[in-house]
Amino acid sequence: MKIGIIGYGSMGRMITEKIAASGVLNAGDIFVANRSKEKLQTIPEGVIVCESNADVAKNSDIVFLCVRPIDLKNVLSEIASSLSTNSFVVSLNGSITFDMLSKIFSGKIAKVIPSVTAEVDRSQTLVCYNEKVEEKDKQELEKLLRTFGNVIELPETEVGMGSELVSCMPGFIASIFDVLCTSAKKHTSIPDDQVVKMVLQTMCATGELMLSKDMSFEDVVTRVATKGGITEEGTKVVYEGFPDTADLLFEKTLEKRRSTAEKAKKSFEEE
Repeated sequence: MKIGIIGYGSMGRMITEKIAASGVLNAGDIFVANRSKEKLQTIPEGVIVCESNADVAKNSDIVFLCVRPIDLKNVLSEIASSLSTNSFVVSLNGSITFDMLSKIFSGKIAKVIPSVTAEVDRSQTLVCYNEKVEEKDKQELEKLLRTFGNVIELPETEVGMGSELVSCMPGFIASIFDVLCTSAKKHTSIPDDQVVKMVLQTMCATGELMLSKDMSFEDVVTRVATKGGITEEGTKVVYEGFPDTADLLFEKTLEKRRSTAEKAKKSFEEE
């Protein structure tokens, strides 16, 4: 199997580095192209740099399109004549639908949404497939994706909300705990960096506890928030005040996602 990666920004670089380091492929079976050649100076040893996107497509069985939504139509159009009936195109954009992509390339297409947690091999990577993709194709792609985390297959209609839960969630979690830490610092002389480390370590350990012991959120609350105790006072505040914020968060992000998808659709309809 040979793979191609078009676009060497943060995601293209991450995918290239993770797959090259994993040993699931020889570095010489990975082909990369990027508009700015300067970014390719740090490419893993042995990975082949191509002069054009079309060269990547010609040499690859699976082609990852790691480009901005605004550039996706042009890049796919550019490489379409270099793709074969067996080529497998993987888009890293959730807003551009299979229907849009199939107007340019009618073959096998997947959409993949990694998380920034791929940097520590803990991505919950979403994937969905069009009807042309066969089981063997799925197995080959998912073998690559598992080099930086878990793989979750969803129908295309659920990729939007799935993205909120895995791709956007690190940002949501970071902002929530940023607010908590900022508030905590007002009530203590503990150094700021120590406050953050204490909260982060506790957050990570709580997740590990829940996963390893198959505990629900309610289980943890019940375990820690004894009746009439200090923790119970805090959890009451969260359950009373935070639901409206959480509802607004998803309303806003999903509306932005719909707006982005509509703009993407228009860009694909333009001649």
